[in-house]
Amino acid sequence: MADDVKPTRKNLMQIEERIELSERGHDTLEKKRDGLIMEFMDILDQAQDVREDLEEKYQQAQRAIDIARATEGDVAVRGAASALKEHPEITTQSKNIMGVVVPQIESTKVQKNLQERGYGVLGTSARIDEAADAYEELIDQIILAAEVETAMKKMLNEIETTKRRVNALEFKLLPELRENQEYIEQKLEEQEREEIFRLKKIKAKKEEEEKAEREQEREAEAEKERVSADD
Repeated sequence: MADDVKPTRKNLMQIEERIELSERGHDTLEKKRDGLIMEFMDILDQAQDVREDLEEKYQQAQRAIDIARATEGDVAVRGAASALKEHPEITTQSKNIMGVVVPQIESTKVQKNLQERGYGVLGTSARIDEAADAYEELIDQIILAAEVETAMKKMLNEIETTKRRVNALEFKLLPELRENQEYIEQKLEEQEREEIFRLKKIKAKKEEEEKAEREQEREAEAEKERVSADD
């Protein structure tokens, strides 16, 4: 690549400016990458807690529904489930974490009281109520898990993108720019040495010519003196 660069002072100045800009960009991206990794580790810890809670609530919901089916029968459980009139509502917003837009998921009408579930209180048992409670808590945990997992994936993608940019600057662009800088500096030094050598030759030649002229002038003066003496 260096061979394609014209060794001029203008190009050298432009490359030096690009190096300075790239170094600042590299430092900024490194700080962003490190900050993203710290944020990601926090979200990862949160995600692990959420996953553990999700697994626990899933097991609780399974136990509750199994007990309800065993005591009340599948028909009663399915009848209570089909009585639901108002379904959960999900809304999404977004928040910014170091330039990364991650979702904020909000839910309403997930956990309900006995009247809001639609089935008659007298026609069901506490076992069905417990199963409904368990599954409503499970749904809330699933929504939270979806928010955290999505944020974690977006952060991880941004970290990878930032790392690629840092590596591209550190291992490709900056080495190429510095190579071009060194190439131009060497060529300019060679040109400067050649120019100094050329100027020295011109000066030496000029001094020889001036010396020859002075010799001719002295000889001419001496000739005049001899002619005058003969007269």
